[in-house]
Amino acid sequence: MDKILSIPVLVFFPMLISFFIISPLFTNNEISVRRFTKTVLSLHFIYSVLMLVFYNSSNPYETNIHFFGLNWIQSMGINFSFKIDNIGIILTTLTSFIFLIASLASKMNIRKNHKFYYSMLLLLMSAILGIFTTNDMFVFFLFWELELIPAYFLIGGDWGSRENDAQKSAIKFVLFTFFGSMIMLLGILLLHYYNYITTGTLTANFENIFITQIPDGIQYFISICLLIGFGVKLPIIPLHTWLPDAHTKASTPVSIVLAGILLKTGAYGIYRFNYQILEECFKTITPILAILALVNIIYTAFVAYAQTDIKRIVAYSSISNMGLILLGLTACNHTGLSASVFHMVAHALITAGLFMICGIVYLRCKTRNIEILSGLANNMPRLFGFATLIVLASIGIPAFAPFISEILTIISALMSDLSNIIKIVAILSLPLLIISSCYMLKFLHKSFFGEQLEAFEKINDITVHEFVILASVVFGLLLFGIMPQTLLNIIG
Repeated sequence: MDKILSIPVLVFFPMLISFFIISPLFTNNEISVRRFTKTVLSLHFIYSVLMLVFYNSSNPYETNIHFFGLNWIQSMGINFSFKIDNIGIILTTLTSFIFLIASLASKMNIRKNHKFYYSMLLLLMSAILGIFTTNDMFVFFLFWELELIPAYFLIGGDWGSRENDAQKSAIKFVLFTFFGSMIMLLGILLLHYYNYITTGTLTANFENIFITQIPDGIQYFISICLLIGFGVKLPIIPLHTWLPDAHTKASTPVSIVLAGILLKTGAYGIYRFNYQILEECFKTITPILAILALVNIIYTAFVAYAQTDIKRIVAYSSISNMGLILLGLTACNHTGLSASVFHMVAHALITAGLFMICGIVYLRCKTRNIEILSGLANNMPRLFGFATLIVLASIGIPAFAPFISEILTIISALMSDLSNIIKIVAILSLPLLIISSCYMLKFLHKSFFGEQLEAFEKINDITVHEFVILASVVFGLLLFGIMPQTLLNIIG
């Protein structure tokens, strides 16, 4: 089975299909492109599930790709080295699922330039999978930068229903991410250099980086550089301003990918570099990061409540939820790491469902203004049912996955023996989670309850296609909410 299940197939297969779709060899027919991509992503999801099922933490998937028998940049100790750990296997499977959901949602939201759109979608998928699987710092950075290209086109592209200023939002995303990437690259270069002069070995392999002999001041500087780069993508306030615009202006399937997976690359980067390699530095600055996590939770919750665009409400709620993931990491214990990974999965499912609901409402009503929407439950009872379940899940009702991750996060922070500040943040975060209930229930109440407006009397309920997407999301939320050990056992 090891010969069949391999990392190169997992990572590079979507990229090869992306190049094939964009080439003149492939038809320009809309239905053919959509069906072909859907088939490819379905097969990829099955493949990723098989890799998850046969994953063995004592013998993880590991691959080195050589070029004519040589490493990529052999003189610098840089090579295409890949390895999937317990967290990586969860995130790669989640990535495959979210992109499959996005491709299904594209049927209703993408109306033109289908070849280019699906090509960029698959290319972005390969870049993100590369981030979650690489075992080399510079290859990590290569995939980190590669994702900028398809993400820029997906956010700012004209797919038939482009928002005003979509291109400006795409440029803002690229500038913020590129700024963070350059600072992050400085940290990687310093880590690579100082590892060489202290050990005498030129290597960029994560497992061969030893920092014990690197001066403390240099370690802290490297740690901060890396945190800025990852903090842009997470995002950590005040590096977050690109996110609401990008989410709001992007089409529904792109918003699903951005919130569901792209933000998780920032959290994974912190785990891979700061949490694992620069552990002592990370432990020292965890009180500051815990306070920033609290700011994420508080500030964006109040801002979300003040929004009138339902998509911006979901966008700001994502920043608040990423604060919980950061808080779990700052606990620096097994429970906190489990809580963070669990919440990555739960949040990905929640945002996929919420952005799908926003997209359906916009397609039917031609508006996302919460002050205009009213009484949609009368004509859309099935959408109302799914919206109710997903909103209840998002505010942490028992039996749904976010309840487990939120409880684990608070417990892990209270168990942390690093600083009392982390415990205080945990105590403050618990009642502040009530604010999320306020803006999510406002989203539900304003949109679906009340007197139905005449303009919405003839709108149709969700189609079978949309039903399948929302049902898949709810199934995942219930599965991990009722049987959390299925996921926690994999984290290990």
